Amino acid sequence: MQPGFRFALPQASRRDVLRAAAATGLIVGFQLPGRGAKLAVAAPADGVFRPNAFVRIAPDNSVTVLIKHLEMGQGTYTGLSTLVAEELDADWAQMRAEHAPADPLLYNNLMWGPAQGTGGSSSVANSFEQLRKAGAAARAMLVQAAAEKWGVPAAQVGVSKGIVSAGDRKATFGELAEAAATVTPPKDPPLKDPKSFTLVGQRLPRLDSVEKTTGKAVFAMDFTLPGALVAVVERPPVFGAKVKAFDATEAKKVPGVVDVVQIPRGVAVLATGFWAAKRGREALDVTWDQSGAEVRDSGTLLEIYRALGKTPGLPAWKDGDADGALAGAAKVVRAEYDFPYLAHTPMEPLNCVAKLAPDGSVDIWAGDQFQTGDQGNAAKLLGIKPDQVRIHTLYAGGSFGRRANPESDYIVEAVSIAKAIGGKAPVKLIWTREDDVTGGRYRPMYHHVMAAGLDAQGKLVAWKHRIVGQSILIGTPFEGMMVKGGIDATSVEGAANLPYAVPNVLVDVHNAQVGVPVLWWRSVGSTHNGFATEVFIDELAHAAGKDPYAFRRELLAKHPRHLAVLDLAAEKAGWGKPLPAGRARGIAVHESFNSVVAQVAEVSMQGGRLRVERVVCAVDCGLAVNPDVVRAQMEGGIGFGLGAALGEAITLAQGRVEQSNFHDYTPLRIDRMPDVEVHIVPSANPPTGVGEPGVPPIAPAVSNALFSLTGKRVRSLPFATQGVEV
Repeated sequence: MQPGFRFALPQASRRDVLRAAAATGLIVGFQLPGRGAKLAVAAPADGVFRPNAFVRIAPDNSVTVLIKHLEMGQGTYTGLSTLVAEELDADWAQMRAEHAPADPLLYNNLMWGPAQGTGGSSSVANSFEQLRKAGAAARAMLVQAAAEKWGVPAAQVGVSKGIVSAGDRKATFGELAEAAATVTPPKDPPLKDPKSFTLVGQRLPRLDSVEKTTGKAVFAMDFTLPGALVAVVERPPVFGAKVKAFDATEAKKVPGVVDVVQIPRGVAVLATGFWAAKRGREALDVTWDQSGAEVRDSGTLLEIYRALGKTPGLPAWKDGDADGALAGAAKVVRAEYDFPYLAHTPMEPLNCVAKLAPDGSVDIWAGDQFQTGDQGNAAKLLGIKPDQVRIHTLYAGGSFGRRANPESDYIVEAVSIAKAIGGKAPVKLIWTREDDVTGGRYRPMYHHVMAAGLDAQGKLVAWKHRIVGQSILIGTPFEGMMVKGGIDATSVEGAANLPYAVPNVLVDVHNAQVGVPVLWWRSVGSTHNGFATEVFIDELAHAAGKDPYAFRRELLAKHPRHLAVLDLAAEKAGWGKPLPAGRARGIAVHESFNSVVAQVAEVSMQGGRLRVERVVCAVDCGLAVNPDVVRAQMEGGIGFGLGAALGEAITLAQGRVEQSNFHDYTPLRIDRMPDVEVHIVPSANPPTGVGEPGVPPIAPAVSNALFSLTGKRVRSLPFATQGVEV
């Protein structure tokens, strides 16, 4: 999901705010930072202080932050809680976090309008000021409560590490909670000068680490309800096929199988446990109607893409006369790059629990990434209102974009099954790893055609970039917001905003028509555009007889953030210094989600096998709220991107996905993970994304290093299919 995505934001009436507050239990002392009107306040019966929709302070002195963004391993619990704790002047030991209820008014993603969801590396970036204000408001109310209790001016009351004090009088937040709940929330609480931050910018222990390492954390896969039936679904063997007929006779003979029902996406088997459901599915006899299915091979599709690549596409960026400049260039360099479909394969496969209520409403428990979309799709299926769909967000074991999709596929499947059995029992839907790998929603396959011209002095004078691939957004509810003139913003990001100074540029795109379901994948368009642009720039540097690092520096004079990370990565990697025999370096720099990342990869060949020995990463992500989380996300992104570069690919044979599990769809193994150093550029600017920007530079940096080492230029991914043993 991208930063440019927005819904039209309606004006919230007083009635709307009161309704939403009541629906989520945030009635006392509620104020939505920046938008809410003042409400009458009274002491809560439970003594819990709820100054706004995001903060809850209990008599036991715990401070709980309600996290509106899904925690799927990227650190939102810690990052967002840090912002509240900083302005509240809390002690980190008293901080807690939990997922907020699903409510598009109270907990909307500020970059998307009235829609709650997580994506586009936006969690901390879009909540930075909002969560600081939530903490500041709570602090002001605690101070006012103490001032009134002690009979002193509020200006004489201080707060430090969770203790409110005035002279020799002291009180904890918990001791003041009940009184603070009666204080009128401030309209616009002042925020700290960043120079006085004591928690932001520090390495703080993650709030979810203890639960996760001790096994106490409840992921969606861990959750069930009494009497719940486990469901698995037999889906079409090729995309676009439909159930023609099925025979469940043998499936129903399997011990533990309770029911077999048809749903829009296939046939569901329900049982008292997972293994019974799986065995029941294996015993099903389903006949499929494949008349409208996608039955082409990957190779056939690629040939179609290559044919399209020879014709003009829709212009996404045109500056000057690229064709004319190419015709007059002293040297023209051309290259083509190919990228396969990629699966997301989060370690926790898709799953959720759905329970229909007698009044027709439904409760859903899931590691939910797009609450508002899922509410709307589930409501449409059941013929109810979205606010009758209650989503309870749990921890997710990764996602990389998969859990947020326009059709809410796994959510709708679970609700469809619950509806099909008449709501007689809760339904726990589980996708197996094979379901996940073969079930669609892939990073699209792409073909790139590139040409550039150099003058007699080796200066870049022309750049032409053609992209061929499926649009992620055309045909979805997001088309009206992120597709302009047929240009899907996710197809061209990282290409249509090329930072290099070139006087004549043309970037165009073809939207290929293929029946394979596609979806955003960690760093979206930058996953392929970053590789194509950074490997091609490297090719141009060599064609110009220039050092790849120096060549980039010349072209980035007007982009100080790019220069800063490029210089930092090169310096820390020892660019230009001798390496041991059999090793070489490659460099790449890319901007995505408003963050700029440069990486230097150091590679070797051991027994004819490529090994990435070391990666030095420099990142400018604005203010690093928690540097340790930033480093972890860069490291994780490097591992994720490297796995895709070395060996991952989804291929089709007569429309059928040929891969099924980690034995033939091979992510990076731990023994292949390189040593990684992460260096953060100091910044006072607001935070930008960190969850995804570490992915795009790694593949081109490795490819460029491989060329430096062997003279072999890899232009297509993964490396394993290009004659490189990995």
